[in-house]
Amino acid sequence: MTEALVMAKAEEALLELGLKRAAAVLSASVEWAAGHQATYAEFLHRLLDAELEERYNRYLQSRLKLAHFPFHKTLADFDFSFQPSIDERQIRELATLTFIREGGNVIFLGPPGVGKTHLAVALGMEAVKQRMSVYFVTMQKLVADLRRAHQEGRLEKRLRIYTQPKLLICDEVGYLPLDALDAANFFRLVSERYEHGSMIITSNTSFTNWGTLFGDQVLAAALLDRLLHHATTINIRGNSYRMKDKLKAGVTHALKEEVMTG
Repeated sequence: MTEALVMAKAEEALLELGLKRAAAVLSASVEWAAGHQATYAEFLHRLLDAELEERYNRYLQSRLKLAHFPFHKTLADFDFSFQPSIDERQIRELATLTFIREGGNVIFLGPPGVGKTHLAVALGMEAVKQRMSVYFVTMQKLVADLRRAHQEGRLEKRLRIYTQPKLLICDEVGYLPLDALDAANFFRLVSERYEHGSMIITSNTSFTNWGTLFGDQVLAAALLDRLLHHATTINIRGNSYRMKDKLKAGVTHALKEEVMTG
């Protein structure tokens, strides 16, 4: 049997087994093995590693889509020097995802634009990379969804969307006050996830004002008791992260004007 025929049959077999990436790199892998005097085991490892990498990338893209992130940003994209109030070492420690394995929560507090959502998404993306299920939702969409499910008699079923993921990210808690039904639904969600699944919450409202936010001081106290029992709270103070580029652009523009008039 000629070498060309052997290669053709090997590629056909790989395709039959569903190893499309391995089939695609078969020829190049054979050339690499010959050029590096690789062992059979090294050749096989290279071939299968290419297949595993391709499958992981497909998995990653699928999971990122299912997570419903508003954007894809990582910690590498975050400018810690712009927000000195944030302890970068603490964030890096959270990125090890120990808090998820232990069923803990993370709460980012601070005014709009300081990077709360960016950090929440970055931790969520790291969790996806570690093959953990993640779901992102804004508080407004969450309570509207649960209210609609309650009215249609399918709250139990809909709650599972938010209780099953290993990590639930709830963004923008506190932008709008909640009525009694919405507050009760959110409390139930938090209670069902308590010590079973982790949450990342971003909020522009301090804990002392959550009683007003939820319209019930007792419910707010019970809610915070569950959220904070195993939680890391990070208060972010500083300028709006969204204004960073505009501020830089303003400085650049001012420097150009100075050079032109100087």
